[in-house]
Amino acid sequence: MSENQHSKPRYTLKKTIVMVGMMGAGKTAVGRGLAQRLDVPFLDSDAEIEAAADRTVPEIFERDGEAFFRAKETQVIARLLDEARGVLSTGGGAFLAEVNRANITARGVSVWLNADLDLLWQRVRHKDTRPLLRTPDPRATLAEIYAARVPLYSLADVAVTSLPDLSIEEMVDRVIAVLLADRPDVLERSDA
Repeated sequence: MSENQHSKPRYTLKKTIVMVGMMGAGKTAVGRGLAQRLDVPFLDSDAEIEAAADRTVPEIFERDGEAFFRAKETQVIARLLDEARGVLSTGGGAFLAEVNRANITARGVSVWLNADLDLLWQRVRHKDTRPLLRTPDPRATLAEIYAARVPLYSLADVAVTSLPDLSIEEMVDRVIAVLLADRPDVLERSDA
C-alpha cells in the first residue's frame, strides 16, 4: 500500500474551537495538540495579551489589577474569534464573563476540559505562575475557585472529561470524537 493509504484522517474545521476550563485542565497542551492534528493555527489568549502589554499575566494582575486584565481578555478573544479559524486556548477566568461566553458560542464552539479538583491540584501545585493561587493555602483557594467556576464551565457547548491517565494525544482524540459526533457544524472528516 502507498503511504497515502495509511495517512491520518483529515478534517475540515468550520468554526474556531475555544478551549475553556480551570487552570491545569490542559487547555494549552490539548489545544496545541488539537491544532496540530487539525492542521490549523493555535492561539492562546493569555499569550496574546502578554504580547500586547509586553508584560506577563501575573505582572498585569499586579500592576493593573484583575478588572483591567479581564477587559483586555474580552477584547483579545473577540479579535481572535474574528481572525482565521483555529484552536484558541483561554485563561481559566475567560469563560466566566457572559460577554465572552456569548461571543464564543456565536462565533465558535466552547470545549470545556472538565478535570476534577485532585487532578488540577496535582498539575498546578508546583507552579508559581498562577496569580490567583498566591495565597497562604493555595489548595483551599483552588477548591474555592473550582466550586465557583464549575457551574459556569458547565454552560460550555461541549464537555470532555480529563482523566489523569490520559495522554495529550488521547485527550485530543476525545475532543475530536465529541466534536465529530455532536457538532458537525464545527468539525467534519474531509477524507471520508
